[in-house]
Amino acid sequence: MYTVNTKINNQLSIWLITMFWIVSIMIVVGGLTRLTDSGLSITEWQLFSGLIPPLSQNDWIFYFDLYKEIPEFKLQNYDMNIQEFKIIFWWEWTHRFFGRLIGISFIVPLLYFSFKIKISKLLNLYLIFFLICFQGFIGWYMVSSGLIDRVDVSHFRLSAHLLIAFLILSLILWNYLKINKNNNISKKINPLIPFSFLILIFLQITVGAFVSGMDAGKIYNSWPLMGNTYFPNDSELKNLFQLSVFSDPSLVQFIHRNLAYVIGIFYLYIFYKIYKNKMYDLYNSVNILGLFIILQIILGILTILYGAQIYISSMHQLSSIFLVSSCIYFFYLNTKLN
Repeated sequence: MYTVNTKINNQLSIWLITMFWIVSIMIVVGGLTRLTDSGLSITEWQLFSGLIPPLSQNDWIFYFDLYKEIPEFKLQNYDMNIQEFKIIFWWEWTHRFFGRLIGISFIVPLLYFSFKIKISKLLNLYLIFFLICFQGFIGWYMVSSGLIDRVDVSHFRLSAHLLIAFLILSLILWNYLKINKNNNISKKINPLIPFSFLILIFLQITVGAFVSGMDAGKIYNSWPLMGNTYFPNDSELKNLFQLSVFSDPSLVQFIHRNLAYVIGIFYLYIFYKIYKNKMYDLYNSVNILGLFIILQIILGILTILYGAQIYISSMHQLSSIFLVSSCIYFFYLNTKLN
C-alpha cells in the first residue's frame, strides 16, 4: 500500500491497470508494425510536431520523398506507390502516437499523486516514467539503425526495445498487485524459483525478438524437426558457441525452439513441487501460468508452420503479454512484501 487512504489507493489502482492495458496495446501495435515492415516509414524523430499526421497531399509527398531516400525503399520497396506508403506510415504513426500517449498518461497522474502522497513513496513509479522516456530514445535508436546501410532495423536494438516494453509492463503490474493483492499466504516456494523462471521468460522474449528481427520464423517451417533434422543442416553445432550465433537466423530459431522446451520442463518441475507440497494458495496461479505456457507454445509452433503469417504471429506476441503477466503474478505471490 502507498497510503492508508482507500480513495487514493483506488485511484492509483485504476490508473495503473489502465496504464497496463495501454502498454499492452502498445506492444501489440509495435509487433504489428514490425510484421508489416512499417517501422522505417517515418524517417525523422519529431517529438512534438510528429503528433500531427499529414493533412494534405503535399504533406504526404514530403514524407514519401523522405522515405525514398533510405535503403529499404531503394533496395526493397522501389515500386511502392504513395497509397501503399500510407498504409505502413499509419502503422508507424500509431505506434509513435501510443508512445506519446503512454508518456502523458503516466506523468500527469503521477504528478497529481505526488501532491497527495509523499514523493519518497512514489520513487518506483518515477523509475517507470524514466523507463518510458528511455524507451522513446531506444525506439529512435532502433529506427536509426535501418536508415543508412540496411533495409531493416538491427535485431539487437529491436530486442532491447521489446525487452524494455515488457519491463515497463511488469513493473506497472507489480505496483498494481502491491495495492490490490495480499500475498500473505501460508505456503510459498523459494522466490528464487519463480524469479529464475521469469528471467528465463524474458530471455525467451529477447531471442524471440531476434527471430522477428531477422525474419527467422520464415525459414524451417516444420515441427518438431527443422527440415529433416533436429539441428539445422545449414549450420554446425560448434557455431552455437560463437558470438555470431545471434546473427544466424537458423541458429536463433533453433535456440528459440529449445528454450521453449526448457521453459516447459522447468514449469513441470514447479507444478510438481507445488502440488506435492500441497501449496493450495498457489494452485490457481500455477494453473493459469501453465495455461498460458501451453497456449504460447502452440501459437509458436503454428507461427513456424505457417511461415510467420501476420495474424498468428501477432497472436503469439499477444499471448506473451498474458504469459509474462501470469509470471509476475506468480512471482509476486511468493515474495515477502506484505
